[in-house]
Amino acid sequence: MLAALAGQPNSGKTTVFNALTGTHQHTGNYPGVTVEKKEGIFKVDGRTVRVVDLPGVYSLTAYTLEERIARQFLLEERPDVVVNVVDASNLERQLYLTVQLIEMKVPLVLAFNMSDLARQRGLEFDLEQMRVLLGAPIVPLVATQKEGIEQLKEAIVRYADSPRPKAVEIRYGPELDEAVGKIEQTLDESHPLIQQYGRRWVALKLLEGDPEIRHQIRSPQTTDVLHQVQQHLHKLFKESPEVLIAERRYGFISGALRETVRQTVPKRHDISDRLDAVLIHRYLGLPVFAALMYAVFYLTFQVGGWPQGWLEDGFTFLSHLAERFWPEGFAEELKSLLIDGVIAGVGGVVVFLPNILLLFLGIAFLEDSGYMARAAFLMDRLMHRIGLHGKSFIPMLIGFGCSVPAIMATRILENRHNRLATMLVIPLMSCGARITIYGLLIPAFFPAPLRGPMMWLIYLIGIVLAIVCVRLLRRTILKGETVPFVMELPPYRLPTLRGLLIHMWERGRMYLRKAGTVILALSIVMWAATRYPRPPASAELMSVPQQQSAALQYSLAGRVGRWIEPVLRPIGFDWKIGTALIGATMAKEVFVSQLSIVYSLGGEEDLDHLRSHLQADYSRLQGFCIMLFCLVSTPCIATVAVTRRESGAWRWALLQFGGLTVLAYGLTLAVYQGGLLLSRLFGH
Repeated sequence: MLAALAGQPNSGKTTVFNALTGTHQHTGNYPGVTVEKKEGIFKVDGRTVRVVDLPGVYSLTAYTLEERIARQFLLEERPDVVVNVVDASNLERQLYLTVQLIEMKVPLVLAFNMSDLARQRGLEFDLEQMRVLLGAPIVPLVATQKEGIEQLKEAIVRYADSPRPKAVEIRYGPELDEAVGKIEQTLDESHPLIQQYGRRWVALKLLEGDPEIRHQIRSPQTTDVLHQVQQHLHKLFKESPEVLIAERRYGFISGALRETVRQTVPKRHDISDRLDAVLIHRYLGLPVFAALMYAVFYLTFQVGGWPQGWLEDGFTFLSHLAERFWPEGFAEELKSLLIDGVIAGVGGVVVFLPNILLLFLGIAFLEDSGYMARAAFLMDRLMHRIGLHGKSFIPMLIGFGCSVPAIMATRILENRHNRLATMLVIPLMSCGARITIYGLLIPAFFPAPLRGPMMWLIYLIGIVLAIVCVRLLRRTILKGETVPFVMELPPYRLPTLRGLLIHMWERGRMYLRKAGTVILALSIVMWAATRYPRPPASAELMSVPQQQSAALQYSLAGRVGRWIEPVLRPIGFDWKIGTALIGATMAKEVFVSQLSIVYSLGGEEDLDHLRSHLQADYSRLQGFCIMLFCLVSTPCIATVAVTRRESGAWRWALLQFGGLTVLAYGLTLAVYQGGLLLSRLFGH
């Protein structure tokens, strides 16, 4: 059996080697170099273990001769066990090498040397939790006094004879993980290096700029993709991928230590320490998080209102322009399709683009600055209480942009029950598409000082409902233990303007693409459904604005709305809202475009006109209930489809679809009827 000792200089590795092997050791040189090679043996339970003391290195990037020797030994000799000796009194710096060994997926045993010094400094470790987080058994040592040496010998033999546990997967953030994934796709699976250590490790080393790996992997396709992703990352962060990867490794370490060490260990960044003292404080952290999110929503409405008004004026001008220059008596149906269908439908969605961009700008700033990782760490305490952990908060945050990538992001969760529970409640996070609904209804029913708080309240309701639903799921159909994990806490950094703009525009472009494809198609369908079939004497009816409502009710959309109206009436909705809700199952933005078409009376299509109609037809209580129902109810078809794909079964997708709809109806019914009761008791 072969065991290798790896560790940083001054970790006490040589002392551990001497304690393990005693006098049964000899020295020589590694082939072709003058670097000393120490070997020895020890016996335990009748087994003979050959131990090689690798050169002391700070990393395995293979820049120095010692690093190349250590890594080459691990790659070529493939020891049965790698014992990583670390100074337990200085874990944050020492575990950097550990992270790289975890990345290599070597059979790892951790020897926490100098445990006496760590105790003197007041450090207390949750070794069982740390073992799970790092994916390796841990043996405390005081090598100078031979404390723990026999336990280490037994751990080496026991680990070598046991089945290999599942390796810990270290994540480096969405941008770096995406870059690694693109490089992985270009790698030849038959390459010996890839067969031995996997495509992900090789791709990571290529991105990191490792000279030896680049020398061995010379595919032109890989080289081209590598260059592209490096350029992209540098534009986003103004840093090299090597620096970014190092920061993420330290983030992984910092998160692990926060989970398992009682007393704060020495930190690398004093400013980060002072900020963390407030931002992830046990009592101040959540109010700070709530205040920051409120600021983002306030920015979305207050600042976004100006360009939104400009876009509204632009689409109104476009509509009037088409009305003015359309030839008299020529293809009136086509004219109606253009003005009432395309301009009103698509325009009703596009005018909210400034709000979407500002929301994504705010979230991108919090993500790139390193704060969102702290928010996830902060939420970890709450998540543990409901049967999840902070890692589930990451896809939930993505859900504020779009539910589809958020559900795909649940792949980072190793535990299937955790993943399913997170997946099922992600639609309760208000996605960007719902901003169009809130952006229409909040200004229609609430004065300016209340618009920011109302937006904040809607988002908060979704989060609270998600917590309640997860707790219910984890106590019933998805019972099981919560798996611990390492929360990455990267250092704070000032986001680059270019990076923020790229993040903002990439998400905004997706929104515009949907407006130009899905929304356009559904707007045309909705226009036809609101126009046909025509009632008798339709020409006379359509020429009188007051009678257009009767014609609309006679149409296909009106008939469907009338058919479901009895079910919707107890929650305060009529056939018009019901018609828009049906379209919203295809895409949430369609709710606004369909209302724009339904209320496209007299040739006026601007949002103020639409809001005035809503104010006339519905009360403030009804307006709030519409938002509440749209928040909770059935997710869009794309979300249902990706849930089925990621969960592997239709029953979970149907549970999400039906369960959220039933929850939305019940909750809205309680709020609406309760509101009516209070109104009767206390007056308006």
